[in-house]
Amino acid sequence: MSLLSRLFGSKKSASPVDNSVEYLDFRITAEPMKESQGYRLCAVIEKEVDGELKTHRLIRADTIANLDQCNEASIGKAKQMIDQVGERLF
Repeated sequence: MSLLSRLFGSKKSASPVDNSVEYLDFRITAEPMKESQGYRLCAVIEKEVDGELKTHRLIRADTIANLDQCNEASIGKAKQMIDQVGERLF
């Protein structure tokens, strides 16, 4: 582990478990980030467009104490964004 990551902490995903779902031809992967208050909502939204994999990282200010609840909320927020914005995400 590098000196900087030990000093400032690492914002890697909290869980190595596959938290992916398919939704309207998009792939959503919940990647909650560990915070001092719990877990920050975070998800990766992917879709193949014209043979190229497009990716959008959704990070919200919301924090949730429980990891499983944060996974569910991250997926829910990503679905909401897909419903509202669709392919314009990319």
